[in-house]
Amino acid sequence: ALQLLLVGVKEAEDRERLSGGRSWQRLRMESLDANFPVRHRKVSLETKGNKTEIVICSYEDHILVIATQIGAMGTILHARKEEGMSVEPTFSVSVIFGKRDEPMMIATARRLIDHISSYVPSKTLVLSLGLKDHSSETLKEIVAAVIENRLW
Repeated sequence: ALQLLLVGVKEAEDRERLSGGRSWQRLRMESLDANFPVRHRKVSLETKGNKTEIVICSYEDHILVIATQIGAMGTILHARKEEGMSVEPTFSVSVIFGKRDEPMMIATARRLIDHISSYVPSKTLVLSLGLKDHSSETLKEIVAAVIENRLW
């Protein structure tokens, strides 16, 4: 499914280049296939010389965000808001697969679930980060692009 979604981004880039349009620094594109059963949005951006493709899918109880610079899923994280009596919300973030020694990835998932839960407290986040560059600048740009193109 990821490959099919990313193919749509590539086709849009090719059309943009052939039409003589502006550079694809930021490309926002709605679903190419109206019959796809999950609401989704694709975004392509360039961060520090790396092409980053982002797919955001909204399921009934989860938000799936895939951000890749390598054409594969990479590290997969799960984040959710903890229910409790505390005034301040608490969040649980765990690495399902991949690099466990990247605190910036955990911070990225934490920032996204904080934002998502302020709109839809019951949804959890599954975040996949397949990145060449794990710098805070790149991760901040990914968070900004996901929030700007949110489906919640």
